[in-house]
Amino acid sequence: MNIGVDAAALGMSNAVTAHTSDVNSGYWNPAGLLKVKDKQVALMHASYFANIAQYDYAGFAMPIDDRSAFGISIIRFGVDDILNTTELIDSEGNIDYNRISLFSTADYGITVSYARALPLDGLNYGVNAKVIRRVIGKFANSWGFGFDIGIQYETDNDWKIGLMLRDITTTYNVWSIDEDEYASVQNAIPGENQELPETTEITLPKAQLGFAKKFLIRHDYSILAAANLNMRFAQTNDIIATEAISIDPAVGFEFGYIDLVFLRGGVGNFQTITQIDGSDKLGFQPNIGLGFKYKGISVDYALTDIGDQSAALYSNIFSLKVDLGTFTR
Repeated sequence: MNIGVDAAALGMSNAVTAHTSDVNSGYWNPAGLLKVKDKQVALMHASYFANIAQYDYAGFAMPIDDRSAFGISIIRFGVDDILNTTELIDSEGNIDYNRISLFSTADYGITVSYARALPLDGLNYGVNAKVIRRVIGKFANSWGFGFDIGIQYETDNDWKIGLMLRDITTTYNVWSIDEDEYASVQNAIPGENQELPETTEITLPKAQLGFAKKFLIRHDYSILAAANLNMRFAQTNDIIATEAISIDPAVGFEFGYIDLVFLRGGVGNFQTITQIDGSDKLGFQPNIGLGFKYKGISVDYALTDIGDQSAALYSNIFSLKVDLGTFTR
């Protein structure tokens, strides 16, 4: 749930909390769903770790009335066709390759979003209810639940401000472990993995504060500038880190031509990385992206971590967004 969705947003290094305004707002800031004028769907795919892991997303959003909107989305991040060799050797010590089986490990996130306009002009809020499902073959699986709250405000001079509070109640994932299946791992690797892992995972709250403004140049051209302060309430390797809070800034831009072609860029994920010799190095993640929009269909591409400046791996990301109202008018 931390990777992000939509190649357009990822091309801007996720600095979209303040101005997100489409079906993908269910992830970035549900308050942005108020800007959806008709039914929208979105799809995204990305491959990680030399195509070993697959990351997929689908979303749907629609207005309920002129002051409220609804959205739903699902995310899957998984590795499929992993070789299970725990039964490779039979009870008599013989190696039998027919005893090898395949399994998958995958995380699923299902989010239901609701947004509503407040009486103050330009101020909207949204809430997310999330269900987290994690599966590791037949060995273990878990369920988790969490909530997000987001707000957006647009000033009279077109500045946009957004605040997203993720996992505000703390998201818990409770694991169920098949002890018989887990025992096969213990027997396959004597002396290792003898203790059952913890059965509860906790995701602490996080906050994202964003600012954005769009500048028009001679009607045909536009520049959208945006910035985020991504905050975690713990001491981490973020560039700004204290015992109480750590902050990772991100900035992004989108250059548009007649609302048809878009060039995007951004930099974020500023981290202090400890080297082998004990020294510290500043890591950061620059991203770029391209987009094309025509008659309610948007196709976007992002290349993340160009130049390999951070500890994260680069990835090619593609996404599609369709305004279904275009085809029903």
